[in-house]
Amino acid sequence: MKILAALFIDDISMFENENGLTRLNLSGVQFSITVSEPFPVTLAPHLVVLIHSDHSSNGAGALEVTYHCDEKEIARNVQPLQIEPGLFAYRLIRAELELDNPSIVFAHCRLNQNDPLIVPLTIKTEGQ
Repeated sequence: MKILAALFIDDISMFENENGLTRLNLSGVQFSITVSEPFPVTLAPHLVVLIHSDHSSNGAGALEVTYHCDEKEIARNVQPLQIEPGLFAYRLIRAELELDNPSIVFAHCRLNQNDPLIVPLTIKTEGQ
């Protein structure tokens, strides 16, 4: 299995096209968030992780997402995966992030202890 992509988003929806194939709509893909209230704040951004289970896979695994700020782990999510070999899946992860000041949060997404895919999210204040 491997991670194809990971993005911070506002919403995700699934539908079948006229040929019966599944499609995903991602909306509000974001690389930064503006915070209007004073720090410290608690944010809960949505992270979608797209995963492919290749034909040689047994389809079982674990997805771990750790969130880091200033080189410190601030949140962690681990969930088991069961994806039929040859197919794709997505997982939506929402962690509560407690932040003391504007910064960059890095989501480290990995499968089965492999090297992580790292996704940054910049947290800014209004006017910054």
